[in-house]
Amino acid sequence: MELQEVMRTTFAARNFTDEPVSDALVGKILDNARFAPSGGNRQGWRVIVVRKAATRKRLLELIEPTFQRYWAQMQAGEAPFNTVNPSQVTEAQIAATEPPMEFVRKVAQAPVVLLVFVDLSVVAAFDSAAERISVIAGASVYPFVWNILLAARNEGLGGTLTTFVGAKGGELQALLGVPEQMAFAAMLPLGRPVKQLTKLKRKPVPEFAVLERWDGTPLEF
Repeated sequence: MELQEVMRTTFAARNFTDEPVSDALVGKILDNARFAPSGGNRQGWRVIVVRKAATRKRLLELIEPTFQRYWAQMQAGEAPFNTVNPSQVTEAQIAATEPPMEFVRKVAQAPVVLLVFVDLSVVAAFDSAAERISVIAGASVYPFVWNILLAARNEGLGGTLTTFVGAKGGELQALLGVPEQMAFAAMLPLGRPVKQLTKLKRKPVPEFAVLERWDGTPLEF
């Protein structure tokens, strides 16, 4: 595929066929994705390739309470888990919510699941002292994560970037034997999509790009 086509058609795939994804193909995808940039070119990422049913089952168990809370907030019209506006959803409302677990079950049952971690001892978190959640450290891992999805798309596969299991980071690390300094970044299900999408909906450039200042003129081209 041409680069622009890959960029414009890499969609969030969650429904996969039973076609297996070999270690050789996963290796090829990661071999291309590894050329992503990272702070100081330290490449602090680590990938765990998960296939075992017992591990997938445990991942789903870790995800379920977070997805339930997420779904309850969605039903209440909130932006789930945002760090600006406190949730008004009660614990009772969450407990009474029945989320569509099939949505995440399909993700955990993908032909292969990749879990991406980043070494916090090598990332430069320039905003770590800010009075808000740190964002900048993600620049040293998410280009790599996105490269995985682009490389998968180029091979006719699909996937999606999920982070639900990150709410149970400590339990996830214990499950997989991950050192404390390695932070969870993404869970990527990969497989042959049941349906390939070619048209994605995104905001036009003038809606998010402006000239010179926050209140500047929209970028027209």
